[in-house]
Amino acid sequence: QVRLVESGGGLVQPGGSLRLSCAASGIIFSHSAMGWYRQAPGKQRELVSTITSGGTTYYVDSVKGRFTISRDNAKNTVYLQMNSLKPEDTAVYYCSSLPYWGQGTQVTVSS
Repeated sequence: QVRLVESGGGLVQPGGSLRLSCAASGIIFSHSAMGWYRQAPGKQRELVSTITSGGTTYYVDSVKGRFTISRDNAKNTVYLQMNSLKPEDTAVYYCSSLPYWGQGTQVTVSS
């Protein structure tokens, strides 16, 4: 059974930082590409960042220079470090190893 469990969301002021974590089980993590997606209220889910099994990363333009994706294969965990957060980053953030999804974690950026 595949499980992806996100944590680390919360309320943060503009300019602040959060680190999301996604613990994976039931997949061969070290061989799996991992991704972070987000869905804001009234909007479609969008791809934020991905990391391949070899460590190659991708970022959507809106988060380049602010977010960093990383992985720890020993812990079967992928991270998303989010800095310089903006109100428009507010969304539910989902971890994915397609076709599998986590349950999501809420990130709210507000003063």
